[in-house]
Amino acid sequence: MKKNALRRIGAVSCVIFMLPLLAGCGSRFSEPFSDNYADSTFGIIETAQDTAGRADSFAENLCVTEGDVNADAIDLPSTVAAGLFDCTNKETLYAKNVFAQLYPASMTKVMTAIVALDNSSTDQVLTAGDDVTQLEAGAQVAGIEPGDTLTMDQALHLLLIYSANDAAVVIADSVAGNSEAFVGMMNDKAKELGATGTNFVNSNGLTDENHYTTPYDMYLIFNEAMNYELFREIISQQSYSTVIHDSSGGDRTINVSATNQYLAGNIQAPTSITVVGGKTGTTSAAGHCLILYARDSSGNPYIAVVMRTESADAMYSTMNSLLGLIKNP
Repeated sequence: MKKNALRRIGAVSCVIFMLPLLAGCGSRFSEPFSDNYADSTFGIIETAQDTAGRADSFAENLCVTEGDVNADAIDLPSTVAAGLFDCTNKETLYAKNVFAQLYPASMTKVMTAIVALDNSSTDQVLTAGDDVTQLEAGAQVAGIEPGDTLTMDQALHLLLIYSANDAAVVIADSVAGNSEAFVGMMNDKAKELGATGTNFVNSNGLTDENHYTTPYDMYLIFNEAMNYELFREIISQQSYSTVIHDSSGGDRTINVSATNQYLAGNIQAPTSITVVGGKTGTTSAAGHCLILYARDSSGNPYIAVVMRTESADAMYSTMNSLLGLIKNP
């Protein structure tokens, strides 16, 4: 009897002792939920099941899923991963393999843009270093040379419209001093957003076995990016023309077109669906990837993501199948 009483007293004492520690660890979340909070909290939901009321409030602005959803609605190869998220009703309409860790290719540049927008001004002048041309053979580039100068606004347009890998290098070096430091900022931001299945090792998405994300994490990252007005503006552009300066002060014009074939007019979305913009990604290891922001006939927004398709045709076909699941009001 005495032993049981002592155990109860010990347990109560432990709880009392732990309360201030728990309050300290959770001080970041002691304030009421606000739509203006920059960070997503999906990661908290996973680790705070005993505080479901608080977790639900943090999740109310996110689409949440524990696995496949409506996966039989589209006949996809087992290797393909895809998701469709209703941003108005906070509902996952389709999910297949959304927690598979995959190479994101140039969809990485969505996070590159977020970190750049958080840590620089659009009129900041960037100077390209020698590493701007030290990219793998065949990497897509805008033609930026060592010593060239351009603004952050120009670099972001080249990054997101044309998926220019050299622009990603210039941005990383200019914001953080070097690529490694910038990647650290990218990974910190991913954790802040709850993208716990993600690890970046570069700012452009060129293949590395330790560089990966999940379709669901890409939804979280892209959902965050859509909070930035400049990001929304850039990803909706069909083309871009600008003038940068070389090391001797001369001018050089760069003209690029969108890699997103919906914007180029070569691919048509299903009837009553409008593709606002998005980000492509293609490497031999990643396959063909695409994340989109689209609207139905009433203007309600959706995020759709496709990863690891075997060809561009398959990617756009799969994306149209996803968009076709949207039920217009």
